[in-house]
Amino acid sequence: MTQLTELATFASTANNSRGRRFNEPPPEHRSEFQRDRDRIVHSAAFRRLEYKTQVFVNHEGDMFRTRLTHSIEVAQIARSVARILGVNEVLAETIALAHDLGHTPFGHAGQDALNQCMRDYGGFEHNLQSLRIVDQLEEKYAEFDGLNLTFETREGILKHCSTDNARQLGELGERFLKKQQPGLEAQITNIADEIAYNNHDIDDGLRAGLIDIEQLCEIQLFREQHQTVMTTYPDLQPRRAIHEIIRRMINHQVTDLIETSRNLLATSAPQSRDDILNQSAPLAGFSEPMQAMNRELKRFLRNHLYRHYRVHRMTAKARDIIHALFDSFFDDALLLPPEAQRKAAEQETENGSSGRARAVADYIAGMTDRYAIQEYERIFTPAKLT
Repeated sequence: MTQLTELATFASTANNSRGRRFNEPPPEHRSEFQRDRDRIVHSAAFRRLEYKTQVFVNHEGDMFRTRLTHSIEVAQIARSVARILGVNEVLAETIALAHDLGHTPFGHAGQDALNQCMRDYGGFEHNLQSLRIVDQLEEKYAEFDGLNLTFETREGILKHCSTDNARQLGELGERFLKKQQPGLEAQITNIADEIAYNNHDIDDGLRAGLIDIEQLCEIQLFREQHQTVMTTYPDLQPRRAIHEIIRRMINHQVTDLIETSRNLLATSAPQSRDDILNQSAPLAGFSEPMQAMNRELKRFLRNHLYRHYRVHRMTAKARDIIHALFDSFFDDALLLPPEAQRKAAEQETENGSSGRARAVADYIAGMTDRYAIQEYERIFTPAKLT
């Protein structure tokens, strides 16, 4: 497979960037997107991803994926595809590393619970929270709040957005109101995210004993690679066989993504980044057969893994913890640590009870799995007073 060494005319570059919210001198020894990436890697929110769950609660075992390992895996896939398609691989990597910064503890169960808690105060959505982190909540730099990232990185972080929220986001919300596409780097990263979590959830599910090979062989995408591996390596040890199957599944999907996207780009012939944005549909994507196989895989994971009774028990406990913490902190802000108390008071002064609720949501969303459990025990377990 030939790798392009020069960026295509429709790639995102520093020259066509829409810049940062606050003007800064250009970096001397790295690109603007490298600066973004480095700021993300050095952020507190990125470090906390190490102890935020993917599917399994962090303390369930050391070998399961976390949000951090998932983000690195997405970055690897996104960067490889971006380079092949001639767009900015550093930007793709940067978006991948930042895309889960706003996730709550306990994965999607935590997000759903926090969204329920915030239903009367604007709701909660992890994409918007990721943007809130890089725009406001990180406190590192003397001259601005947040990380002051480029428009293109922020655009890539915000994969989904309602019309109401888009109206409040200024130029960043315009593409949702105008029905435009994001840059190709963001499109690639979005699919790389899907490839990574689907395939690696299979690996974690097998490791946990929640699904088995016989069940997975009902799925075409798995079955085809399983047959190839078992025919080629009939005596391979089970653990290595699983790795080989999943490796081949990922390669099959990535290859399809590259070839399909190349064909879409050739047909549309975009000449600039704006041409990418003004398309009626994304130009990075799977073929129809691969889309069908992915839908089948997603249905399988939903029915057999995410709804497994052991996973459901974990998520039920997670929801109870989030609801209990939110209600306690919202009703009595003095239960919050001093810095969180200060922010809650400031936001309540500005926006009333909605401001206080948002500050509580920020505090809870920033927790790791283990810290959320510890805070719950400190508040509700009499033996743990501090």
